[in-house]
Amino acid sequence: MIARVLITFTAAAVMASAAFAQQPSPSPREAVGTTGTTPAKSGVTAPAAPATAPEAAPVTSTAAAATAARAVEAVSVDPKDYKIGPEDVLDITVWKNAELTRPRIPVRPDGKISHPLINDISVAGLTAEQVKVEVTQRLARFIENPEVSVVVVEVHSFKVSVSGNVRMPGYFEVKTPDATVLDMIARAQGLNEFADKGSIRVISRGQNGATDFRYNDAINGKNGANFIVQPGDVIVVN
Repeated sequence: MIARVLITFTAAAVMASAAFAQQPSPSPREAVGTTGTTPAKSGVTAPAAPATAPEAAPVTSTAAAATAARAVEAVSVDPKDYKIGPEDVLDITVWKNAELTRPRIPVRPDGKISHPLINDISVAGLTAEQVKVEVTQRLARFIENPEVSVVVVEVHSFKVSVSGNVRMPGYFEVKTPDATVLDMIARAQGLNEFADKGSIRVISRGQNGATDFRYNDAINGKNGANFIVQPGDVIVVN
């Protein structure tokens, strides 16, 4: 009897084990939760969409702007009267002699220029015509009947200082022979809020004292009030 019971119990256990072994195992893409199975998150992340580079904003060429700002203004000087000064630029042409022709000769700070055969020539304070005579006389020692022309192609020595109660004090180049005191104040961005319009003076080179500038008369167009500045003038706004 006991042997029969043992055999029956053993057979039941074997059948239960076989039935359990035949059940399908959970899919590797499923995770077992407390309320059933839920899809498991994949360990592989989808590749991100390639980032689109932002469209480059148009870039303004600072070099081009700087070049435009430094562009040489047209020279407007009377060759008979204009006195050459340091930093001016001259063209010296010797007819039918390319070796002695020299374009764009800068006047040095000491007021001189250099030229083949005749070495240094002092030109500061001279007109273009006077420089032409001097160069011709010196070249005549080496070549027969030289024909010379001298042209002022850039003016840099004509400068006026504006100081005191203006928005941008400084030393300004003047490109025209008829620049006035108001023109120079405008170059200095005008008077500031502390300026006394009744106390503006112009100090001229080689003259004793200063000249009063009547600002209100000048802006109202009174004849002679807005006078022309000269090289080396100093405008002081109190």
